[in-house]
Amino acid sequence: VQLQASGGGLVQPGGSLRLSCATSGFTLDYYALGWFRQAPGKEREGVSCITLSHGSTYYADSVKGRFTISRDYAKNTVYLQMNSLKPEDTGVYYCATRNGYYSASYYCVTGGMDYWGKGTLVTVSS
Repeated sequence: VQLQASGGGLVQPGGSLRLSCATSGFTLDYYALGWFRQAPGKEREGVSCITLSHGSTYYADSVKGRFTISRDYAKNTVYLQMNSLKPEDTGVYYCATRNGYYSASYYCVTGGMDYWGKGTLVTVSS
C-alpha cells in the first residue's frame, strides 16, 4: 500500500487548493480514506474521510461547507478540494487509509488508519 499526497502550497486567505492522494497497492472500494492535518504546535486532526463500503463521508466542523472529498476510481486517487481557505487551515496535510467497514466519522475521529503517506504543506497567509 502506497499513498502520495501532493498539491500543497502557499495561498492567500479566501483562496483555493486541491490536494491529491495517489494510491496504489489496494482497491479503493474496500478501504476508508481520509485527510488529516497537523498545524504547528497542535495535535493531528481528521479533516475529512470517505468510505464506499459504509457509504459515508465525514467533515470536521471547521471545514464543513468549504472542503469536499472525492475519489476517482480510474486514477486510484482521492482529492480534497479546499475553498475559502483561512489562516487556521495552515498545516501539513496527510492522506491515510485502512481496510475496514466502519463509518467515515469513526476513522476521522479516531485517526485509526493503518497506512499514511508523506504530508504536503498548506500555508494560508497574506
